Amino acid sequence: MTQSSQEESAHVISDLRRHLMGEGGEEGETATVALPVAAIKVLLGVIQRTKANTMMGLQDELKQASEVMLGFAHNEGNSVLLGGRSHIALASGCELFLRYVTRCFLELPDFTACIAQVLERGERFAGISLAARDRIAQVGRSFIQDGQTVLTHGWSRVVASLLLKASKRKQFEIIVLEGRPDASGAKAAKIFADAGIPTTVVLDSAVGYVMERVDLVIVGAEGVVENGGIVNKIGTYATAIVARELGKPFYVAAESYKFARLFPLNQSDLPESMDAHTRLDFVDTASWNATGGLVGKKSDKDNIDDKEQQNSSVPGLVKLSESAIKVKNPKCDYTPAKYITLLLTDLGVLTPSAVSDELIRLYQ
Repeated sequence: MTQSSQEESAHVISDLRRHLMGEGGEEGETATVALPVAAIKVLLGVIQRTKANTMMGLQDELKQASEVMLGFAHNEGNSVLLGGRSHIALASGCELFLRYVTRCFLELPDFTACIAQVLERGERFAGISLAARDRIAQVGRSFIQDGQTVLTHGWSRVVASLLLKASKRKQFEIIVLEGRPDASGAKAAKIFADAGIPTTVVLDSAVGYVMERVDLVIVGAEGVVENGGIVNKIGTYATAIVARELGKPFYVAAESYKFARLFPLNQSDLPESMDAHTRLDFVDTASWNATGGLVGKKSDKDNIDDKEQQNSSVPGLVKLSESAIKVKNPKCDYTPAKYITLLLTDLGVLTPSAVSDELIRLYQ
C-alpha cells in the first residue's frame, strides 16, 4: 500500500467515526447515525477529494474506501462504536451508492457534470433516510391498536420511531426482550419508558413465556435479503418461531437501503463475521461466578461478599479452564420469510415475496 493510499484509508476511517457519532458525539460512545448514512457521507468525501479524471478511476477509489469501511466494521475493537450492529447494512449502502454513481455516468457521460450531480443528490441522502424512517412510522402505527401489547427485540431506530409516534395517539404496552449480550433491548426500554409508554423488560429466554400476552411483534433488521427473510440481532429467529407457533403477527420495519443482495438458506450461509465473537462480554455476575470468570463479567459492584454469593441462585462456583468450555457468541441470525407477516418499509407495506422485485428495481 502506497503512502497516499494509507493516508486516504486513515482519512476514510476518521470520517466514518465522525459521521457515525454525529454532532456532539464523543469517542467511546455508541454511534448515533445509521451505518449506511455515515458510509455514504464518507464516500461523498472521497468524491470531493478525488484526483481521478475518469469514471473508472473514481470507481476504484470508491471501492477501496468501501473495503476500508467494511474492514473497520469487521474489527471487534470497534463494536462499542457500532453498537453491536453487523456490516450488512453498511455493505448494502455502499453498493447502492456505487450503483447510483455508475447509472449517473451512463446518463451524464461528462465526468465533471456527473460528479456535480452525485454530490448534490448524495448530500440529500441523510435527509431522505430520516424521511424514510418517518414514512415507516406513519405506515406502521396503523398496525397498533389501543390496549394492545407489542413485543420488540433489540434496538432499532426505525422501530423506536414507529412506537413513539404511535404512542402519541394510542395507549399500548411494550414488552422488550433484554437483548444480550449488549443489553440493547434494555437500553431501548428506557427510551420507551421515558416517553411514558408502559414498558416491561424480560430475559431473551422468556420469549416463549410472555408471547401469549402479546398481540403483535415488531422488530427491525440489519438487512433484508433477496428471499424476503431478514438478518437481525441474535434471538430474532427464535422470537419469530414462537410468534408463529402462537399465531402472533410478526412485522419487520426496515428502510429500503437495508435491502441486501444476499440469499442465505440457513444460519451457516451468513457471513463469517457474524460469528466472530470469542467470548461473552455482557455484565453477568451469575455466569461469572458459575464459570470462574470465563463467561460474563464481574459486576461493577465490587463489594459483593461471599455470603451474598452463597445465597444467590448460582449452584456454586465452578472453575473452568479455557480449554474446558467453548463460547460462541454470534451477533445476528437469519429469519426465513415464512415467519414474517409483512415488511413495513419506506417503499410501502410489502409481503416477503415482493422483496426480490424491489431489489431488482433498486440495483438495476
